[in-house]
Amino acid sequence: MRFEVSGKFRNGMVWMPFKKVVEAHNERFAVEKVYSLIGSNHKVKRNLIKIENVRRSE
Repeated sequence: MRFEVSGKFRNGMVWMPFKKVVEAHNERFAVEKVYSLIGSNHKVKRNLIKIENVRRSE
């Protein structure tokens, strides 16, 4: 299944919005995937990533 996850992460002193489409088995795995992707690409810890919306996309 495909999920669209949106939220914001802190980059310095600014909160940057994001929207990611990921492939996962359920919503929980989709959120984990986004934490992993943003953490590795932007060097942001999980407590600085705020997930606001998770929805299934077709």
